[in-house]
Amino acid sequence: MRSILLLGLGWLLSQKGKPIFTVFAKSFDLASLVMLAGGLFLIYKSVHEIHQKLEGDDYNLQKSNNKLYKFSQAAFQIILIDLVFSFDSIITAGGTAKYVEIMIAAVVIALVIMFVFSPKIAFFIQKHPTFKMLALSFLVMIGLSLVIEGWNSEKAENLHLKNYIYFGMAFSFLVELLNMQVRKKHANRIVQLNEPQFVENDADKSDLSK
Repeated sequence: MRSILLLGLGWLLSQKGKPIFTVFAKSFDLASLVMLAGGLFLIYKSVHEIHQKLEGDDYNLQKSNNKLYKFSQAAFQIILIDLVFSFDSIITAGGTAKYVEIMIAAVVIALVIMFVFSPKIAFFIQKHPTFKMLALSFLVMIGLSLVIEGWNSEKAENLHLKNYIYFGMAFSFLVELLNMQVRKKHANRIVQLNEPQFVENDADKSDLSK
């Protein structure tokens, strides 16, 4: 997906500043629409997940209500969120490199590194509920920055919102690492969050039964 966006980088950059429609003297181009929609979806999804983790019904009790996550639903949401982040990063990368081949190689290397370390990172976050809440909170902040950037990209760039968000993420991460060391000494009880379960479709279930 990111390679395809990079191949169409010239077209994407040319669409920036070309309004698709105007509402109350406010123009919206393709980039702003993607940022606004993606930011709002990210805020909604993150807040919903925080609610489910802390106050929602137990995932093990939702089977009768048919609310369990399916692979297709999870994959669609991951692709949608990745599209938003890809769109943002690709447009930003437009001014950092002159050759598309170099940018594609950098994206591929970054994805390989992500795939190698993502299982360990996911296990670490799964094991420490506070980090999971921090991660979801950061997604809310990032979603808000996307909405602001989609509404007015120039002001968002002048405010350096992403720098503040990344600083807050790094500072919170360091503070939580210190809290982990304190908890190890006192052996406090770890809070258990509600976790989702993935279910197979009917064809997979029939294969398993065989």
